Amino acid sequence: MIKRTLYFGNPAYLSTTLEQLEIKILDTGETKTVPIEDIGVLILDNQQITITQALMAKLLANNTALITCNNTHHPVGLFLNLDGNTLQSQKFKTQLDASEPLKKQLWQQTITAKIQNQAAVLGQQMPQHAGSLFKAPDKSLMNYAKEVKSGDTDNMEAVAAGYYWKNLFPSFLNFRRDREGDPPNNLLNYGYAIVRAVVARSLVGSGLLPTLGIHHRNQYNAYCLADDIMEPYRPYVDKVVCSIVDMNGKYLEITPNMKKQLLAIPAMDVMIDEQSSTLLNAVQRTTASLAKCYEGRVRKILYPVIGN
Repeated sequence: MIKRTLYFGNPAYLSTTLEQLEIKILDTGETKTVPIEDIGVLILDNQQITITQALMAKLLANNTALITCNNTHHPVGLFLNLDGNTLQSQKFKTQLDASEPLKKQLWQQTITAKIQNQAAVLGQQMPQHAGSLFKAPDKSLMNYAKEVKSGDTDNMEAVAAGYYWKNLFPSFLNFRRDREGDPPNNLLNYGYAIVRAVVARSLVGSGLLPTLGIHHRNQYNAYCLADDIMEPYRPYVDKVVCSIVDMNGKYLEITPNMKKQLLAIPAMDVMIDEQSSTLLNAVQRTTASLAKCYEGRVRKILYPVIGN
């Protein structure tokens, strides 16, 4: 089943009846319903939204990622189910017992996949490919991907990032990747927050602790593992943001239409293990494969590949 991403940007009263999300739009008095089992991500982006405790409980039982936004419309909170898998304690143990060599190998796979996807996105954006039917991955990034060692001890992720961000967007933006920086940083932040929620949701569904990362270890970060596993998915956000920049130039304050494009990311088509899938379902396959790696059943995480 393809799970839906629901976004609420107007005043509303959200409740539940008969396993349905019941939506009352306060401006118009209109009422709608949506089956709770169909919802993968729900985003609350208005200070005049009321949501009942009964609905929150049902959403979390359905393993829905519930995101709240602040008064500047940026995601600031994430609610997740505490009991997302019937074998959760067993899977927690394998995750906690994972050896350092295993985690270093998993991080190497993750960064290699991320840089390869960055190479594909940059290859599609570079000026020399304008009008070409075949847009090859960027050669420099592909070479960086080949140089990633176990644990990425040479920090090729940072080397690749420096080259990637310097070349990804048009020169008139003078872009510098900084969470608090000028647009399109705002669009990237918004898209990444959505993907982070999707990954955290799937980790819980796979019986894993989102807090316990394979590389990220910030003691104040409750989603270290989500931040690890989302890395190869970031270029999908970058790709959408590039298309927004192409359509809007330097006028990049977030509009409803831009949000609509970013909110469609969980439903976008990706290729994983040579099969087409929505990004949301691909993330589920990724986190399930990670659980198998911890259990010693497989040696490789499944990540999607951006084609050209």
